[in-house]
Amino acid sequence: MAVSIKSKEEIDILREGGGRVASILARIVQAAKDNVSTAELDILAEGLILAAGGLPIFKGYKIREAKRPYPSSICVSVNDEVVHGIPRQDRILREGDVVGIDIGMRWPAGNQGLVTDMALSVGIGEVSSEAERLIHCTREALDTGISVVRPGVRIGDIGHAIARHLKTAGLGVIRDLAGHGVGYELHEEPLIPNYGKPGAGLEIREGMVLAIEPMATLGDCRIALDDDEWTFRTRDGSIAAHFEHTVAVTGNGAEILTVVE
Repeated sequence: MAVSIKSKEEIDILREGGGRVASILARIVQAAKDNVSTAELDILAEGLILAAGGLPIFKGYKIREAKRPYPSSICVSVNDEVVHGIPRQDRILREGDVVGIDIGMRWPAGNQGLVTDMALSVGIGEVSSEAERLIHCTREALDTGISVVRPGVRIGDIGHAIARHLKTAGLGVIRDLAGHGVGYELHEEPLIPNYGKPGAGLEIREGMVLAIEPMATLGDCRIALDDDEWTFRTRDGSIAAHFEHTVAVTGNGAEILTVVE
């Protein structure tokens, strides 16, 4: 699939959808508390997405590597789960957990809708100082990556900035998963790794819409796939964090689309 350039009208739709999905994620974060199941968060998310006039883009999503489509409306990844954790009724959040919540929505619902994608990590109640540092630094890495985006830079410039920030903080940088283009579909070209060489890779152009998503750990960067064929977790059991925004490349920088207006 070639890299797509979105029109001003399409970016207007993405901005509206992104604002709505950001509001929904804020509601989910409020509900993420001790003794709440990840399935409860998923039920809440699906209801809010449908009420907003959108469709949960994750639910039923298919990849060649998995025998079954993704079964839920959001991903909820706890502690050593990096991404794509499947919500379950028996997966109960506890004080001290670090929880990554990833959400995507096609808005408006139907063939004319466009897709935005975002994620964040939060602590449940009081978490360790190291977990707080992981969350804080990974969120900063997202801001750092976005600050580099403008026409003429290369994908390697974005990844290099993210990796440098995380490595300076002493965190593991996930290399086997990446950000991506987004808009018409959930995953489009180009891939945007969280590492890279300055000046290398595809040139960023105005009108691109990108999902930038650093993932970091308190330990090693190596990951493994669970038997459910979706959940990635750290091999060494270290805690992970994940942040993501959908951004539109403008004439002189990047506009974050997944924010509450």
